[in-house]
Amino acid sequence: MAFRSIQQRELDEAGFLVLPDFMSSALLDRLRARVDQLLSLEADRAGSEFKQEPGCRRLANLIEKGTVFREVLVEPRILDLVSCVLGREFKLSSMNARSANPHGNRRQPLHCDMNAVRDAAGYWVCNTVWMLDDFTELNGPIRAVPGSHRSGQLPQETIPDLFAPHPQEVLLTGSAGTVVVMNAHLWHGGIENQTAYPRRAVHGFYCRRDKPQQQYQRGLLSPEIQATLTSPMRELLALDDAMNDGLSADVPVRSGFLK
Repeated sequence: MAFRSIQQRELDEAGFLVLPDFMSSALLDRLRARVDQLLSLEADRAGSEFKQEPGCRRLANLIEKGTVFREVLVEPRILDLVSCVLGREFKLSSMNARSANPHGNRRQPLHCDMNAVRDAAGYWVCNTVWMLDDFTELNGPIRAVPGSHRSGQLPQETIPDLFAPHPQEVLLTGSAGTVVVMNAHLWHGGIENQTAYPRRAVHGFYCRRDKPQQQYQRGLLSPEIQATLTSPMRELLALDDAMNDGLSADVPVRSGFLK
């Protein structure tokens, strides 16, 4: 309990929590293999259900595309930490993968996911980053401004150049198998991959239940996959939630910076 309190305090104060060696070697191998397989199969279409991004390759709608992603969805230790940010009433907003291209010259602007600002009920977006490769200072890690989630502002409201280094930013690095839980109101962005190898991660993105999903899961998931899901999975995906249908069904796909 004391350790959880320390984690919760770090999430609250810094806005992120790095969990080294979180994944088993077997889970890491399975995630890598399926992401690589999907990138090969989908080729130029990869990520097209969501948004494609220059300088990297994306995959979207991962709950549809592998049992290993559905296992990630219901990992209890991660869900417990997500609840520290969002409270107990939350759902999956989207699950995607991102592979930063080698020899890259593009970085993401500092942003908050979905341009989210804390409202009267509190924070409403939380991201988890499952590192499939080592995140080093050179291969496109996430830069983040600790404590910026508490500002109540979007970075574009106060920063003239969102691509420039921020004086208070830190790089979120770690070995493959690490998971980062991040309050997604935190100002953050991926930077250039300067190495000769891609840098891969899976992103499990969650939101409060009274907010729209980034990707409407009931509309994306096939009836065949929906029929295989357990009750906890269905609950996290908001598949039987009429309120979510009203919130998410007709909402355009949202991003903090992709147009």
